[in-house]
Amino acid sequence: MDIKKLLFVTKFEELGFDALKSLLSLRKASLSHVVFVNVIERDRVAMHRGAGYRKEEEIRLRETANIRFIDWAEDLFEQGMEVGVYIVVGSMVSEVIKAAEKEEADLIVIGRPHKGVLEQLYSGSDVTELLRRTATPVLVYKQLSETTISIEKPFEKPLLAIDWSPASLRAVEYLKVLKDVIHEIHIIHVVSQKELKGTSAMEVQSLRKKTRKKLEEICDMFEDDGIKADAHVYIGDADQEIEKAAREHQTTMIVLGSSGKTAWVEKWLGSTPQSIAEDSIYPTLLIPFEKK
Repeated sequence: MDIKKLLFVTKFEELGFDALKSLLSLRKASLSHVVFVNVIERDRVAMHRGAGYRKEEEIRLRETANIRFIDWAEDLFEQGMEVGVYIVVGSMVSEVIKAAEKEEADLIVIGRPHKGVLEQLYSGSDVTELLRRTATPVLVYKQLSETTISIEKPFEKPLLAIDWSPASLRAVEYLKVLKDVIHEIHIIHVVSQKELKGTSAMEVQSLRKKTRKKLEEICDMFEDDGIKADAHVYIGDADQEIEKAAREHQTTMIVLGSSGKTAWVEKWLGSTPQSIAEDSIYPTLLIPFEKK
């Protein structure tokens, strides 16, 4: 799958033009069209103390967004790119999905979700809901000012965490076409402590070798496409080990497949993709299992 059209979803305060510019290396992999999306959620245009909806506030927010997008678009036009714009009032997830489907986007880029623990518990995050309802890959971008790392080209050296699910295997296919953008990729599988419980030292080593062999087969697929690839086996809690691996190998992005669990499971049990997307300092690319 080529990345020809990117949907850039921003509220401005959490995702700016600097983030978009760092993604323009994707032009080497056929990116030619950026669609800006700004969703004005109704609670932002409501009067305090329940007085109701304010049309004048909606107009102000629309015009503010329009001015920002015109400025960004002029920069992209100069680089020979196409630009589209959606400024709409409504539900964030619903409007993003509508725009992605209408535009047939190849990648959705959104900012790090900001919700409190109780709010996430009862309503879930935009990332969780988006992954549950779309087959389009989602890049959760963390502003450089929020992190202790500097990432100018997120796709240059990704870390792919693979669990052999259909979604993570789809991630392999998604990344393979980016040979002109990815210089090196690290592929890891995290073996849980539960899998090792009751096994002997010999059995542990046997499991490690089998896992390593499977990872090296994936590496060979990337090498065949001209992408340098290294395999790694980690043991422990998936969230912690994936973050540790990203630091140890100085990667620029974390990539995971997302199983598309039900909303109930995501809210009460959580998931590694959701946790990494919301807590990691690295940009996180989530590849959902393709829906029929």
